[in-house]
Amino acid sequence: MHLTRRNAVVSLAASSLVMAAGRSFAAGAAAVKALKPGEFIWRPEVSPRGPVVIVVSLPEQLVHVYRNGVAIGVSTCSTGKPGNRTPTGVFTILQKNADHYSSTYNNAPMPNMQRLTWRGVALHAGNLPGYPASHGCVRLPKNFSKALFSVTQLGTPVIIADQNAAQSSVVRPDLILSKDVADVAQEAEARTANSRKSTPVTSILVSGGDRKAYLMVDGAVTFETPINVNNPDEPLGTHLFSLIGPSPDGYSYKWTAFGLSGHPEDGVTVDLWSSTVLGRIEYLDAPGIRRIAHTLHPGTTMVITDLAASPETRSAPDFTVITEDPATPGKRQKS
Repeated sequence: MHLTRRNAVVSLAASSLVMAAGRSFAAGAAAVKALKPGEFIWRPEVSPRGPVVIVVSLPEQLVHVYRNGVAIGVSTCSTGKPGNRTPTGVFTILQKNADHYSSTYNNAPMPNMQRLTWRGVALHAGNLPGYPASHGCVRLPKNFSKALFSVTQLGTPVIIADQNAAQSSVVRPDLILSKDVADVAQEAEARTANSRKSTPVTSILVSGGDRKAYLMVDGAVTFETPINVNNPDEPLGTHLFSLIGPSPDGYSYKWTAFGLSGHPEDGVTVDLWSSTVLGRIEYLDAPGIRRIAHTLHPGTTMVITDLAASPETRSAPDFTVITEDPATPGKRQKS
């Protein structure tokens, strides 16, 4: 099995995962559970700055928003109805349009549209009846869609899952050469502070199938370097990491980790599980990994997967890993 252009359809095991949002919302899980269709909680002040990750839970019909690893919002939503089920997987925001109209569905208004695929799946404001009712998009309350639109950028990662997303914080000193970490971390923080609007969209694909790590900047592969996977007979699963920035001691990187497949053993916490997966990756080319390290900045995303990547996928600007795609493969839809 390998990744193909624009998507990779792969059957991944569901994880038993827990959302860590209680520290952000004083009302806690009870308030989230009590949300009625069209209602949401938005508390951006609890984490005013940092990279954003969006998690859509199909069973809950909820959208969770994290900034700098902290939950800042949760909203009711309406995803694809039977026959038009919303695909699951890891996506990035490809296009934003606050005043979008559908070219397929009778010029229907789609305010605050944020495109996830070129086949018609997007986040946008719309009717929320309390159950999945869309043609595949993720409908949001209008005011929430406007607030969300204001905190995202092209390249912001969006996870759509059939279970709650496993969110944890992971600090790893060994992602890059330890002697370089402090200087590179400070450089990354300075770059982001000085040019927030012009910071490139940077992502790293670590492929266990290829035994390579690929660096992509603004959708184009700019570099690749060989890796080794410790315990190669044990699957890596699929994981998304979003770089928060330097750890408080300045000698490590802090990541927000989201597990999408595989199962931690009994008694193993999500953060230890994700950290263990990172620790299994061994970078073989010291100059190469140093080069990758110097491109890192808060908001950089890294996907670790067992899948191999084909050359055409690695060059595709809308690279995604789709865990389930109900649509006909290759059928391009408009929205």
